[in-house]
Amino acid sequence: MSASHHVNSTQHRDTAEAAWRWVLAQIRWNDGPSIPESVPGPELDPAYRNGFHMGVGGLAYVLAEIAHCREWTVEETDLANAIADQLTTGTPDETSYTFFDGLVSTIGVLTALDAPGTRAAVLRLNQLATPTGWVQSDFEPADLLPDARFNDVTLGTAGVLLAAVWAHRNGVSEARELAESAAAVLVDEMETLPTGVNWPFVPERYLTRARRDMPNFSHGLSGIASALAVAGAELGRPDLTALATRGAEHLVTLGTLDGAGFAVPHYVPRDDIDADEFTHNWCHGGAGTSLLFSALHRAGVAEVAGDAPLTWHRRCLHGVRASGLPARRYPGFWDNDGRCCGTAGVADIFLSSWQRSGDPDDLAFALLLADTLVERAVVSGPHAYWRFTEHRDAEPLLPPGVGWGQGAAGIAAYLFRVSRLDRDAAVVARMDSWWTTDR
Repeated sequence: MSASHHVNSTQHRDTAEAAWRWVLAQIRWNDGPSIPESVPGPELDPAYRNGFHMGVGGLAYVLAEIAHCREWTVEETDLANAIADQLTTGTPDETSYTFFDGLVSTIGVLTALDAPGTRAAVLRLNQLATPTGWVQSDFEPADLLPDARFNDVTLGTAGVLLAAVWAHRNGVSEARELAESAAAVLVDEMETLPTGVNWPFVPERYLTRARRDMPNFSHGLSGIASALAVAGAELGRPDLTALATRGAEHLVTLGTLDGAGFAVPHYVPRDDIDADEFTHNWCHGGAGTSLLFSALHRAGVAEVAGDAPLTWHRRCLHGVRASGLPARRYPGFWDNDGRCCGTAGVADIFLSSWQRSGDPDDLAFALLLADTLVERAVVSGPHAYWRFTEHRDAEPLLPPGVGWGQGAAGIAAYLFRVSRLDRDAAVVARMDSWWTTDR
C-alpha cells in the first residue's frame, strides 16, 4: 500500500464515522426505524421505508462494512436487529419485488446482516410469480399500460434473477426455482437481432409512447446480461451464459470506442433528452457497465466481439477515468457524489477491480475519489454529510441525502471500506457486484 494511503486512511475513517453519526441522528423511531430521504425532509413513502436505496435497508450495508472496522455499538446492534425484524415481519404481505425497495431488496439486506428471513422472501417471490413475470405494485408510470412488466435489474425480472442467484449462493434451496422462473421470462422477452440479442427496459407491448432504452446497468441490457451471466455460471446453465454473451455483443455495437476507452450512451435513441450523451456512474455509465464484462469473465466466456471480456472491462474503466470526473467540468457534469449516480459508486467499482486484478491505476483512482469525498464533505460539529447540485433548479444546492443510494450512508460505507485497506482487505459481498471480486 502506498504511503499516501497511510496518510489519508485516518481522514477517510474520521469522515466515515462523522457521516455515520449524522445518519444515525436522522433515524426516526415510530413502530420501527425509518429515515427521511433528505434533511430537511418528510417521512419516506411507506413503499420505500424498508428499501436499500432510500430506506433503512441501506443502513444494513453500512453496518456490514463497519463490522470489518470495529465492533458494533449497542445502538448499532439494536438498529441491525430492528431492520431485520421490520423486513421479516413485512415479508408475508409484501407485493413489491424491486431491487431497490421490494422483496429483492429484502434478500440483499438480510444477507448483509446475516439475518434469517431470506428463504421467506424467496418463497414469497415464488408465490407472486406469473408466466410473464412479476406484477408491479408500486410503480405505474402514466405512459405505460396497466400491469406493465419490466425486464431490468432495478425494477424488473433481471433483479429477481440476481436475487435468486444470490439466495442460492447463500444456501436457499428454493432459490433455484425462482431463478429458473425469472430466466424463463427473460428468454421469452428477448429480441433477436443481427448484432446479437437485446432486452428493452419495458416490453413494447406495454408502451403508449415511442420506445427509448437505457442500455447501461440499472435499467438496461448491461444489467440484464449481467444477471444472465452469473445465473448461467452458478446454476450450470451454459445457455444463459451464451445469451448474456450475445447481449454483450449487441451492447458493444451501441457504444463508442474512443482510444482505449469504451462508453455506451445513456439513452438510445437520445432524441430531445436534456442530458449528456454519456454518463459514467453505476446506474447509467461505464462504471456499472463494466460489471457485465466482469460477470462474463467469471462465467468463463473467452471473447466478446473478438476481445476478452476483461479487455472490454478495462475499456469501460478507462472511459470513466478519461471523462474528467470527479472534476465538475461544467454545470450538470458530475454534480453527484452518491452511490447510485456519483463518486462513491464509481470508487467502489474501481476498488473492487484493483482487489481482483492488482492494477495500480485502479487503486490510484479509487483513492483519488476517496480523497475527493473527504474534501467535499460538509462538516458540522461531530457530523458530516454531502450536498449535491441540480444545475437546472433555481436553488441548485440540494439538501443532504441520508440513505444508501443518494446519501451519506452509501458514501460513508465506501470511506469505511477504503480506510481499512492496509489491515483488512476483505470485501463485503453484495448482490449487485459480488462476482467482481469472487474468484
